Amino acid sequence: MRAACRKPSEVAPGRLGALAKLPVFLDLAAKPALVAGGSPAAAWKAELLAAAGAAVAVHAVDPGPDMLALVDRGAAAGSITLHRSAWTAAAFAGTAIAVADIADPAEAADFAAAARAAGVPVNVVDTPALCEFQFGSIVNRSPVVIGISTDGAAPILGQAVRRRIETVLHPALAHWAALAKSMRATVMERLAPGAARRAFWERFSDRALAGDPPDAATEAAMLDGTSAGPSAGRVTLVGAGPGDAELLTLKALRALQAADVILFDDLVSAEVLKLARREARRMLVGKRGGRASCVQEDINDLMVRLARQGKHVVRLKSGDPMIFGRAGEEIEKLDAAGISLDVVPGITAGMALAATLGVSLTHRDLAQSVRFVTGCARTGDIPGELDWRGLADGRTSIIFYMAARRACGIAKGLMKEGLPADTPAVAIAGVSRHDEHRWTGRLDALGAAAAGMAGGAPVVLGIGQVFGCRAAAAMSDGWRLTG
Repeated sequence: MRAACRKPSEVAPGRLGALAKLPVFLDLAAKPALVAGGSPAAAWKAELLAAAGAAVAVHAVDPGPDMLALVDRGAAAGSITLHRSAWTAAAFAGTAIAVADIADPAEAADFAAAARAAGVPVNVVDTPALCEFQFGSIVNRSPVVIGISTDGAAPILGQAVRRRIETVLHPALAHWAALAKSMRATVMERLAPGAARRAFWERFSDRALAGDPPDAATEAAMLDGTSAGPSAGRVTLVGAGPGDAELLTLKALRALQAADVILFDDLVSAEVLKLARREARRMLVGKRGGRASCVQEDINDLMVRLARQGKHVVRLKSGDPMIFGRAGEEIEKLDAAGISLDVVPGITAGMALAATLGVSLTHRDLAQSVRFVTGCARTGDIPGELDWRGLADGRTSIIFYMAARRACGIAKGLMKEGLPADTPAVAIAGVSRHDEHRWTGRLDALGAAAAGMAGGAPVVLGIGQVFGCRAAAAMSDGWRLTG
């Protein structure tokens, strides 16, 4: 039987779901506002209203130190006038908004009733039943202002959401928004509604969210069509840290959120990649010892080619890009090609090892220096140029990278130069990750222990007296240590 046919039809968008509160943005510039109370909470509300441009009249018989300091300091945009008297019904005349922090329930109810009678929106601190509106948590990138409400159910959650948004939005966004405001009339005059206008604002917004410094001349050139082709691309070398996404820096997170293309290594965790801009193209360019790997020259050429296409390329490296990450070769290539470059440091695996064990690598009673050492040369063996005598200094903390398969040779080399066989040593596979595995013991047992970890997660070795001090305490404290 032939299936029934139907014609294309338009589908209406889904209806807006229920809102606990309607978010609105009130213009208070030069408008009167009334605040009753002299508490810290009342002072904060007065400061908030003044920052929005209001002329704030504070009525407080006995203002506290926070309120007095606020009045002495002055307001950011509006003004604050202190009246050392109780509020009266007459104070509501001509007022645009009223807030009170009043301990006595009966007086608080009278304040709310007087405000309603005068037709003034009212908020009584910590008394939702008397409030006609609520204050939310605020992210201030004015003229971009973000308000967050949980309908009073969980203010701490609202503050946590605010902090998360703060980490993503670069402070320069405020300057971009001010520039957009100044250019708006010109854009509407010169660009017809539709694709051209939208394309301009989308490109403008991408640059704003990337955290680039705003440049009015550049944006005007783009608007006039006098800019020479697409904007120049750039590369950012970003340290992804040892694996735990919470160890990323704010600058690294912003770079991931602004990337067009991300070239990432095998050791970069999935949790870190999840924080990248959804639209960003992801390309695995990993190099692992004993496994199929990308050629470094190909990675260098790819970075240059993508940047010349006008892309923002993030070269995402495990740990810190400047610690055994071949950053030097990549920087030389980019400099020779004239490509703009930024570097965002990350937490290197050696520092993560110290943190996860609670070890100070420079404990003043045990070590006066730290050495970061590669355990793998271009040949795949222990580097022949290592200063074994210098490394065998008993007052130095040594961190070996890429050394799990060569730990036995490393231990022998150190002991040959006089480092005692019972020198404390540690090995951690997958440091900071959910599958992290730790070992602690003597230097003469390090080779066998590390060899058992090789082949899976990356292994970092630590050798020195500082590890014995903390390892003993860690065992008694129930840390996950074996040996």
